[in-house]
Amino acid sequence: MMERVEVAKGVELAVDRWRVRGAPTGLPPMVLVHGLASNARLWDGVADRLVARGHEVVTVDLRGHGRSSKPPSGYDVGTVAHDLAALIGRLDLDRPVVAGQSWGGNVVLELAATHPDCVGGIACVDGGWLDLQARFPDWETCRTALAPPRLAGRPLADVEGYIRAAHPDWPEAGIRGTLANFEVRADDSIAPWLTFERHLDVLRGLWEHRPGELYAAIAAPVLLIPATSGDPAASDDRSRAVAAAEAAIPRARVHWLTGDHDIHAQHPIEVGDVLHDATTDGFFTREAARA
Repeated sequence: MMERVEVAKGVELAVDRWRVRGAPTGLPPMVLVHGLASNARLWDGVADRLVARGHEVVTVDLRGHGRSSKPPSGYDVGTVAHDLAALIGRLDLDRPVVAGQSWGGNVVLELAATHPDCVGGIACVDGGWLDLQARFPDWETCRTALAPPRLAGRPLADVEGYIRAAHPDWPEAGIRGTLANFEVRADDSIAPWLTFERHLDVLRGLWEHRPGELYAAIAAPVLLIPATSGDPAASDDRSRAVAAAEAAIPRARVHWLTGDHDIHAQHPIEVGDVLHDATTDGFFTREAARA
């Protein structure tokens, strides 16, 4: 059931809480954080798997996204991480494992660095090491290269057809989660929940974020889950970034997966099992996080 939780003045985040039936399992809760222009629903398959394995789960639409508030400002990584810290406190979660995908990986890395008492560990799913200044020397170059397409007004049927054709091996939960990135209007056209202007605000915040400056200060265990598509050029760049993060973070582990950037939507059972296994083999422990 969806709840709305106030995390700042005038800002409410929409969250879905996934509860385990029966007796408590003793496993840590999980908070799952989406990427740029995405939404909580892309985590549905992973949440299902984690609940089946005994974890209470929270999925969240970050500010500007999905069903959450869309304030005019506050889209830098630090503010979004502060929203998450406030959410964890308001929900009275006891040092959850917080996983973030893509931009969300950078957000949870910032959370671990600036709010260390909030988390028992973090997982960065094909993100967390994203450093756009290493690729783009100035903001205008980055904006020109990565500005999103203007999708508002396109027919829902066309958008759904494109998504299904582009991801033939995705489970239905991943397809439906991707479609949840859009508001469906009365005429059956769509508009992204994250507006074009707010998308650029988030992108600017990501361009300004320097994750490498945070690595050494992170006390919590960090699970890095990069995805490889098989493209040698992309894999080489990602491998170097992941290796640098693993070397600099005091307590880090890497688990490579094969698939799309939205690996959590494509292979939710595999991603869920990687997260779960890190809680049962001793990597994510409260003792490790406090050491």
